[in-house]
Amino acid sequence: MSTLREDGPAALEWAARYLERVGDFPVLAQVAPGEIRASLPARAPEEPEPFSDVLRDLEEVLLPGITHWQHPRFFAYFPSNTSEAGILAELLAATINSVGFLWRTAPAATELEAVVLDWVAELIGLPAGWHGHIEDAASTAIMAAIIAARETTGRDLVVCSEQTHSATEKAARMVGMRLRRVPCDAAFRMDVCSLGDLSGAAAIVATVGTTASTSVDPVGEIAEACKRAGAWLHVDAAYAGAAMVCPEHRWAFAGVERADSLVVNAHKWMLTPMDCSLLWTRRPAEFRRAFSVVPEFLRTPDAEDALSLSEYGPALGRRFRALKLWAVLRCHGRSGLQALIRRGIALAAEFERWVAEEPGFELCAPRPFSVVCFRLEGADERSRRLLERVNAGGELFLSHAVLNGRYVMRMAIGQAHTTEEDVRHAWEVLRREAERV
Repeated sequence: MSTLREDGPAALEWAARYLERVGDFPVLAQVAPGEIRASLPARAPEEPEPFSDVLRDLEEVLLPGITHWQHPRFFAYFPSNTSEAGILAELLAATINSVGFLWRTAPAATELEAVVLDWVAELIGLPAGWHGHIEDAASTAIMAAIIAARETTGRDLVVCSEQTHSATEKAARMVGMRLRRVPCDAAFRMDVCSLGDLSGAAAIVATVGTTASTSVDPVGEIAEACKRAGAWLHVDAAYAGAAMVCPEHRWAFAGVERADSLVVNAHKWMLTPMDCSLLWTRRPAEFRRAFSVVPEFLRTPDAEDALSLSEYGPALGRRFRALKLWAVLRCHGRSGLQALIRRGIALAAEFERWVAEEPGFELCAPRPFSVVCFRLEGADERSRRLLERVNAGGELFLSHAVLNGRYVMRMAIGQAHTTEEDVRHAWEVLRREAERV
């Protein structure tokens, strides 16, 4: 058996040591598929084991199979930052283990969630009065939004761009809605002139910070098209929405006040551990009509009018996710979030300059935030081989995308511990391996 007093200090020490030494590990897990599973017993133990054995196997068996998202040279996907305040609050939330399917089953969790969503709305410049709640991921938030759109409009078509995240296609498929993609312009933004006939559209999904290049769709123009067609506008700002804590980046939210729903992931660029996806709507009544199912066993005559967040999304049982976001906002404040965002964007601008000045490399997309898309000149195979060599070395981890039919590499900067030295080291590795390609 394990107890908090006996084993808690060792677990906290492991967590602290992990964050201190994470930069010493290969960024990308250096194991083959099935290797970790083969290292573990096929059956659960018959008798209790000490927690010290769990920590030992975490260190010796599982750690080699970890891709280290908190590594300062993790440049592959959008950042997924954690923080010590968020880690500790996650422990406390697990201790309380609140299950928030009704207000009375979780009054504090329900009301704190409303408070912190209002706090973040103010931080990123949203209009006052929008309803906000937390989902596990932007994928779920997008699905919830298009369901609300379908129930509101009576239509079944979702329209998005070629650069919209695949979560939109998956959500439409899961709920039996049709999907139509429209072309993008030269900067990989949705081409509003290509929207075509929207009379059958339930929702248009616009993006602030697309996955491949972080382009920003013209939300205001799309909102006008939605208004004419009577369609719902959902804005996916899962990555770039956090940058709106900095006033100089709020140009990207022009027109967002006209959206019907909006998602921003606090677990990407806001120091909050996975999972914590913030979903707002200016039409909460439509969300409630789409999702409210209250059987007899959930009726509470003494609190019938109290807010139950399960009536605004797909899930009934809900974790106390607000606690970790609350802790992060209190322990880092507006200034701490701004410093994180500004540092990542400044480092990306520096890396972009190095690429632009280096013979044999080329930039492939505008850089509004902290992702630089670039490639080697010439055939795609050269860039593909370069990325394979870089990632295999374990010193850093980058991802790729396809833009205008060309294979490009993505340098996504934003990890909380990344320094200019880390970015410079990554550039040196890229140049070194490019010569070998």
